[in-house]
Amino acid sequence: MTSTLQVSEQLVHTARQKVQRAAEHLLSLQYDDGYWCALLTADTTLEADYILFQLWLHPPVDGVWNPPTRGKIDRAVNRILSRQLPDGGFNIYVKGPSEISASVKAYFALKLAGVPADSEPLRKLRERILALGGIQAANSYTKVNLSLFDLYPREGTPSIPPEILLLPGKLLYQMSSWTRAIVVSLAIVHAHDPKRPVPAGFTLEELFIPGKSIGFEAHDSWRSWRHTFIQSDKILKLWEKYSFKRIRETAIRKCEHWMLERMKYSDGLGAIYPPMQYSIMALDVLGYPADHPVRVEAIRQFEALIVDDEKHELFFQPCFSPVWDTAIGAYALGEAGYASHPALTKAADWILEREIRRKGDWSVKRPDVEPSGWAFEFRNDWYPDIDDTAMVMLAFRHMRASDRAAEAATRQRALEWLFAMQSKDGGWAAFDVDNNWEILTHVPFADHNAMLDPTCADITGRTLEALAANGFTRNDYAVKRAIDYLVRTQLPDGCWYGRWGVAYIYGTCFALRGLSAMGEDDHEPHVQRANEWLRSVQNPDGGWGESCASYDNSAFTPAPSTPSQTAWALMGLMAGGDTYSSTVQQGIEYLLRTQNQDGSWDEELATGTGFPKVFYLNYHYYRLYFPLLALATFARMQTA
Repeated sequence: MTSTLQVSEQLVHTARQKVQRAAEHLLSLQYDDGYWCALLTADTTLEADYILFQLWLHPPVDGVWNPPTRGKIDRAVNRILSRQLPDGGFNIYVKGPSEISASVKAYFALKLAGVPADSEPLRKLRERILALGGIQAANSYTKVNLSLFDLYPREGTPSIPPEILLLPGKLLYQMSSWTRAIVVSLAIVHAHDPKRPVPAGFTLEELFIPGKSIGFEAHDSWRSWRHTFIQSDKILKLWEKYSFKRIRETAIRKCEHWMLERMKYSDGLGAIYPPMQYSIMALDVLGYPADHPVRVEAIRQFEALIVDDEKHELFFQPCFSPVWDTAIGAYALGEAGYASHPALTKAADWILEREIRRKGDWSVKRPDVEPSGWAFEFRNDWYPDIDDTAMVMLAFRHMRASDRAAEAATRQRALEWLFAMQSKDGGWAAFDVDNNWEILTHVPFADHNAMLDPTCADITGRTLEALAANGFTRNDYAVKRAIDYLVRTQLPDGCWYGRWGVAYIYGTCFALRGLSAMGEDDHEPHVQRANEWLRSVQNPDGGWGESCASYDNSAFTPAPSTPSQTAWALMGLMAGGDTYSSTVQQGIEYLLRTQNQDGSWDEELATGTGFPKVFYLNYHYYRLYFPLLALATFARMQTA
């Protein structure tokens, strides 16, 4: 009979072999410039919006739509149809149920592109949309897009007044950074009330449920904030009709200036899909000609997000993720014993060149702080983020730049910036400080569920890890506040909510890692409760999986095991002091068993979060560097 000791030695030995295989595979994916950048994919709404955008750019002539981008549109149609569900609808994450807004967008795009209304795909889709509540049940941004073509009544869409930039108190900066970029560019478009043409006879009337309101529903008391904002929206619509022309023109010009400034030093407005698209629309209604350099560059940056095989399918990435991928990849390789590898020096040099030295929107609330930090994308100087900066600082635990003096100075600036970006509650958010005006979640256009950028356990935990890796301890005041924040925000069942990854497994993993890095005793009740919770949600196959539906249900919702979520659970358990229980062994065995011959893992389900309940992401390298990190941590702990 094989002893437990012999089994453990074999398990550790195999884990080390798999670590080497995974590390070599990850190294092979590094670009010559020193960075890693994986595909970042989402649902079909991006392709549907692209087809709508082509209608904007290339309107029908004499009622006939024959855009010069027909080939690309057809390939986008193929992509959309490939994701249609058996019930006819479209989901917002793999294996998820039909979702009304994604389904409405798909219907519009497919019908516009020439898929016959009586074809089986559109027939089934139409039936599913009506069963889900009709077009009236779609979210505000879907309705706003359709209203630009007079396909949804303007009075049923939220007002987006450019005068928001004229209001005192810098209200715009109480919104999340991504909402700011969308609101300002879209306000310019809406103020011009474009009503662009559609092909002759084109309509979406078949998607409306007769007798159902096209407006907003309060769903609560007339004394609620939601009700107040709905009434305010009616006043804003009157203002749109009867406002002073001079005030409106001043507001539009201020929005234009704001938008143009933020298109500088950035790969498109906000460097993410929605504001990049709306910024081009805004330039169009402002009268910028097609050959204007700003407009040409805006379109070039937008089209760079396209992945097109030029034969069968075209899809969009919502943005690029090179800094994020490079930092996590370099850190995982360093933890796996590759700190001295030349690849990490190349990565460090590439990262150093991308430190942001200009003040961005964050400086509105932190005007006296020296700029530093990193953005998620190749270039997005207005919006460095705390999560990427913390991950870069963790990576510098292992990687060394060619210019050591420059590295030291950069690290010092970045650490000071991180400290300055701590919110009043002790936690850290993604882009801003104290971005937590809950009242804004009740405005009519807040149903994209991304009006705010509140502090969260996952970023706070990662920031604590980064600070610990750079010499700070639990005796530092900011660290004490952050530890208190994590203990205070733990949920009753022992887990933490994860904002930027799916979902409770993600939050629990990085909360535990942050606490562990700062020397939290793993016998503390909150640590033990977290460990017990992670053990309780393990799948029978030894792995862990969690559905995006956790956000809808406000509770952990199980799903088939994935490599990334299994790795997060293991990393959390090991950070919590559980280094060799049967739970951990089974999790390690799952990763060993499911690794491919080339050192990779397969992962179909979305484990990244854009906007909870609305938009999810497949980070195509999560399946690589997190399992590598978990296995490397396990192997190291067995020899410690």
